[in-house]
Amino acid sequence: MLNPLAGVTALTLITAPLAFADTSIDQLATRLAAMEARLQAAEQRATDAENRARRAERRVADIEQRAKPQPAAHVDKPQPATLADNTQPSAPAPAPAPGAAASSSSMTTANVPGTPVSTPTHTPDIAEGFEFHGYARSGLIMNDAATSTQSGPYLTPAGETGGAVGRLGNENNTYVELNLEHKTRLANGATTRFKVMLADGQQSYNDWTADSSSLNLRQAFVELGSLPTFTGAFRNSTLWAGKRFDRDNFDIHWLDSDVVFLAGTGGGIYDVRWNDRIRSNLSVYGRNFGDIETVDNRIENYIVTANNFVGPLQFMLSGLRAKDNEERVNNGRRNDNAGDTGFHALAALHNESFYGLRAGQAKSALLYGHGLGAEVKGIGSDGNLTQDATTWRLASYGTTAINNTWSFAPALLAQQSRHRYVQGDDYRWLTLNARFIQEINQNFALAWEGSYQYMDLDPQGFKNRQSVNGSFYKLTLAPTFKVGDIGDFFTRPEIRFFASWMNWDSSLDNYASDDAFGSSGFSSGGEWNIGVQMETWF
Repeated sequence: MLNPLAGVTALTLITAPLAFADTSIDQLATRLAAMEARLQAAEQRATDAENRARRAERRVADIEQRAKPQPAAHVDKPQPATLADNTQPSAPAPAPAPGAAASSSSMTTANVPGTPVSTPTHTPDIAEGFEFHGYARSGLIMNDAATSTQSGPYLTPAGETGGAVGRLGNENNTYVELNLEHKTRLANGATTRFKVMLADGQQSYNDWTADSSSLNLRQAFVELGSLPTFTGAFRNSTLWAGKRFDRDNFDIHWLDSDVVFLAGTGGGIYDVRWNDRIRSNLSVYGRNFGDIETVDNRIENYIVTANNFVGPLQFMLSGLRAKDNEERVNNGRRNDNAGDTGFHALAALHNESFYGLRAGQAKSALLYGHGLGAEVKGIGSDGNLTQDATTWRLASYGTTAINNTWSFAPALLAQQSRHRYVQGDDYRWLTLNARFIQEINQNFALAWEGSYQYMDLDPQGFKNRQSVNGSFYKLTLAPTFKVGDIGDFFTRPEIRFFASWMNWDSSLDNYASDDAFGSSGFSSGGEWNIGVQMETWF
């Protein structure tokens, strides 16, 4: 017989779950739907992560391919200067003069154009995208009576043939270079570079100088580098075409004088590497000499150059041709026709020390030119040179830190040029220059500079110039402010206050009626120039 208590208990156990069945099933269905949604989201995240991993693997593989050892291409410095040819930084890159100078950049031994590259181990990285570089100087100069004065690195009669005397405390112009570049590196390792340079120079102190502006497009060129189909000696060479300063120009910046400045419009190839130590640059440039009455077209001068580097040595040879230029006549005590061909040669040593004596840098060069190549500094820039013109030039300069407080930068330039514009003329000059920088603290230094130039000039009546000989002297003190790195000779920006004393032999006042010497209020006997100047590059 069934126990009533047991029956009640069994009935309770059976019916209790049924009482909550509807509610529990609804909740369970909701939970299952939420779980399914979370699973789907997790699956999507996993798929996204897997795609990102694949892309990362492809990037790693590309980076590993680029990092394989191979010869390095020579990379332009971030130039001051260049410096441009008139900074000169270019230059000069300067470059500078305009001699920027270029010159492009910042001017340690490793970065100065013309410095041979050590044995390469890999392709250098290229910063992709847009870059902005520049050079600028601007200042005010007056004499000790607070009136206008004469100034300039090429102030003396010898300046007409390249005899610079030093720029410190001797510049009154505003000169600006603006460089825009775009660089890319492709997946196959090839690189591209486009550069454009705008430049302007002013003598006016006014804030608005549009009427006297000489704004100019000085460079516009394209480079193609590390082309994957180029092999052997041409592997990692760089093709270029356009309007430019040659990459391996170099200058004495504190004199505002190029050692060599090759520029114009043309094309060529850099860094053809014959072996680990020997490389060559091959190029053709065009320049214009301007109109002459007896010829209907503008005279075009073409310059073919082979620039070779063997370790620290540089050997450069150029041939020049300007058809019909011989129709140009130079007037003097006798009339002479200009030349239409010529050649130019340079041998240089790029030291990675201060003449092998101590830490620093030094460069020396011997240059020779004949005919149209007799303008040895600015190759192909002078259309008045005779076919018999000859020029020899010696240039040497260096920088070194004497101790923790003092830095030293000497420079020497010497030149002789004969039959330059008329038969029998003779231009000889020698410039000695030295700059000392004394660090006072991390933001202030005293710059001391002395220049001496001797000249013996016999122009044989060309441009009504008179024969003169004599000496020029300049001493400058320039308290200088920097934001840091006082001991580095080439760091910028700088703001300089300066006082310069100049004097020269009275005979030099008679050289010409249209040059600085002998002009009203500026003659031998001693002249003071004082002023302030800024200079910067990046």
